[in-house]
Amino acid sequence: MLKIIRHIATQLKPAVLGLLAAGALTLSACTPTSITQGPLTTKPYPASARPPTNGAIYNVAAYRPLFEDRRARLIGDTLMINITENTSATKANGSSASKKGSVDSSVTASFGSPVPRAAFNSASDLSYTDAAAANASNVFTGSIAVTVLDVLPNGYLVVGGEKQVALDKGTEFVRLSGVVNPDTITAANTVPSTRVADARIEYRTNSRVDAALVTSILSRFFLSFIPL
Repeated sequence: MLKIIRHIATQLKPAVLGLLAAGALTLSACTPTSITQGPLTTKPYPASARPPTNGAIYNVAAYRPLFEDRRARLIGDTLMINITENTSATKANGSSASKKGSVDSSVTASFGSPVPRAAFNSASDLSYTDAAAANASNVFTGSIAVTVLDVLPNGYLVVGGEKQVALDKGTEFVRLSGVVNPDTITAANTVPSTRVADARIEYRTNSRVDAALVTSILSRFFLSFIPL
């Protein structure tokens, strides 16, 4: 009995090593692929040096026009994108066909013929019906702060951003990139995702398999052939 167990262990050694290697790769964390375009953050351009023209009230460093708000308009500025994606699609099609046919024939015995009188009848009925339907619905809500990466010649803002949230054994990634019309930015410096042109919005995760699950897989593997 001991020799049999040793022989089984020797034969299964490569398979066990392969399973352990696969488990190690599964448990290792990695950044999921992305559909967003370009970088997701940038630094603002350094401000041009101005000669000190401070007065009793006016200060160059703290000056901001009276009627200018804090909405994003320069490279490096940030704004909030409210993700409110809700899409649905329905598709249905059907087809049908039918075919019917019949054949009647008979043989009549002539005078003095040895062939007896006979009749033959055959009928066929073929029908075909096919129907298919597909429904899809997606809801994605949330918010993410993005950075102005570039200002196009027409004044539109190229934005991008990423948010990572680590939960226990995995990390969730929320990424967004697109082009924003400055006129759609509200006074609270927010823009709905439905107003972002060329939008690339994604939610990915690199959650790892728990060690207990790997142990359960190995246990089932061994118990599948070991007589106990």
